[in-house]
Amino acid sequence: MSDSTKQIGFVGATGLMGHGLAKNLLLKGYPLAYTMRNRAPEGLDELGATRAADNAELGHTSDVIVICVTSAADVEQVVTQILTDPKPGLLILDASTSEPSTTYRLAELAAGKGAKFADIPLTRGPAEAEAGTVNVLVGADDELFAEVEPIVSCFADNIYRCGGVGAGHIIKLANNTAFQAALTILAEGFSVCVKSGVDPAKLIEVLGGGGFANGGTLNIMGESLKGNFDTLRFQLDNARKDVRYFSRLAADLCVPTVVGDGVHEALEIASAQGFGGEFCAALTKSQAKLNNITIQAGGQA
Repeated sequence: MSDSTKQIGFVGATGLMGHGLAKNLLLKGYPLAYTMRNRAPEGLDELGATRAADNAELGHTSDVIVICVTSAADVEQVVTQILTDPKPGLLILDASTSEPSTTYRLAELAAGKGAKFADIPLTRGPAEAEAGTVNVLVGADDELFAEVEPIVSCFADNIYRCGGVGAGHIIKLANNTAFQAALTILAEGFSVCVKSGVDPAKLIEVLGGGGFANGGTLNIMGESLKGNFDTLRFQLDNARKDVRYFSRLAADLCVPTVVGDGVHEALEIASAQGFGGEFCAALTKSQAKLNNITIQAGGQA
């Protein structure tokens, strides 16, 4: 069977990232069916997508299923449903940010049902997902990677083969924790600047001329000083979940996570303050609330 005739199933096509992945698979000529939780994904039916009754039906009728949901618990529930009566040789691709322990367990469960499982978490954001230019971090052995690559190339700018099953999720968790650490320290730096009577925008300016030059974190947090908090459209509570997964993995490996634990605490505080449903640049709002100050370009209002 040629790749272009493979039937694709999709779980999570209404999500910020999933919609773009599904759209680009359709644009590359793949037949695609999706399951719907609350609403139909905009514009996909017009491209030829169809709706499956449930995840079990997707598992029975699809050659490949892409999952793009929020948490490891969500992934486990979806995969269990998919494997009710799977089509022989079914390939399940998990584009969610999940826990490696869950990935290993689900890969074994899939193998026991005659199916295959690979992790394909993503970096970059919804705009890149819509444009088909995300980065994909693949966890699969050599044989499986050859099967995965033509599918993910439909929506990827860069494909990184990270290792065997689970390796993609491990790299993704480390990546997200490092990124959140940068956002967190910038938000703390803003507070120190403002309480010292210094314009926090100068911190962005100086970092932009040094080792942080052209960094996405500077743009994200610099925009927050202007009141724009949606440059990075990634929910703070999702970031908190990712860093928690990283710290739990590190603990299982007896790796101390001094920075990671601190980042998780900062995200927990921001969530407790009511910013969990906002995007990650709301860390600036969290610092302002913690310190009873206004953080904006130009300094204290």
